[in-house]
Amino acid sequence: VLAPSRSPREIPVCYGGVYGPDLEAVANYAGCSTDDVVRLHSEVAYRVYLLGFVPGFAYMAKVNERIAMPRRETPRVSVLAGTVGIADCQTGIYPSATPGGWQLIGRSAFYPFDPNREEPFLFTAGDTVRFVPVDEIEFRSLVGSGVTNGDS
Repeated sequence: VLAPSRSPREIPVCYGGVYGPDLEAVANYAGCSTDDVVRLHSEVAYRVYLLGFVPGFAYMAKVNERIAMPRRETPRVSVLAGTVGIADCQTGIYPSATPGGWQLIGRSAFYPFDPNREEPFLFTAGDTVRFVPVDEIEFRSLVGSGVTNGDS
């Protein structure tokens, strides 16, 4: 049983380019533009169903069926912390640098797990999460501010 949903936590994401190297592939898979993928990914309030894989990795669903691209056949050796990915009907944010096979579509300055924070886990099962598109300037500003917990 999931805990009651808290109000949506908004997570800014810089989509595409070096931050989301698979955005174009997801668009091709879906038969749409990269802007459409961003819109379809960011218009949904996702529910955190469970944490696992590595500390703080929140499995969120449900991704729009059109952009629900399967995992990569060969996982990457390392995915940067904060990277946002899609795997089938799920989306999530890599909480630390780790191997991963999800389709990488963007990056957030917010890290789902930080053992040095008062509350190490950004998400708990039952939470609601919305991804908010930001441009590279705003993304760099967030990174430079040192805010990594979603409490801007």
